[in-house]
Amino acid sequence: MADYAMSFERLGQWISKRARSPTLRHPRATSLSMLDGAVAAVVAGPVSMASEEWVCPLLGVDPDAFNHDTEEFSAIAATLMRHNAISETLSTRPESFEPLFVRSPDGEVDPQPWCMGFYAVMKLRLLVWSRFLPPNGTEHLMLRPILVHCIDDAGRPLLPPARRTLGTQPIIQNAWRNIPATVEALRQFWMPIRFKRGA
Repeated sequence: MADYAMSFERLGQWISKRARSPTLRHPRATSLSMLDGAVAAVVAGPVSMASEEWVCPLLGVDPDAFNHDTEEFSAIAATLMRHNAISETLSTRPESFEPLFVRSPDGEVDPQPWCMGFYAVMKLRLLVWSRFLPPNGTEHLMLRPILVHCIDDAGRPLLPPARRTLGTQPIIQNAWRNIPATVEALRQFWMPIRFKRGA
């Protein structure tokens, strides 16, 4: 796979160009940060997913692109390598997992693109993820550091104001700091169920 994969930096340029194209199918992941969040959701999620199921919508390619030595296949290979890297990190050194957040020149963190990528993959299997969505469930609290940065299709915050606080404190400002631990906690939560489903 490595022999065919474009660099991760080149993948970011490829995604950006494709997202702006008036003629190509638009990718659901419009930046490297968004793709990184999406891949993390695949790795940490409740079910094993066939590569075509998540790679095709994220990159805006057809399943047939897996069968040809093209630039699209090079982008697919780079995406699958990122999947393998995140999976390896979470399996062997979870404390070193670092989401690829967007950062401004002065170091300000914008976690929203990453979180929106994570949510894009959740929506592919929303029924399975649904146990995390009821606001009064303990599982919901686990996912809140990600959902608090997400917006719906109309551009409204996914979590209403009442769910964007913990007690009287707003949680959005520093919630991104909890995302690496959240991803690992989700992976651990789903692992027994995922193993049984894969058996």
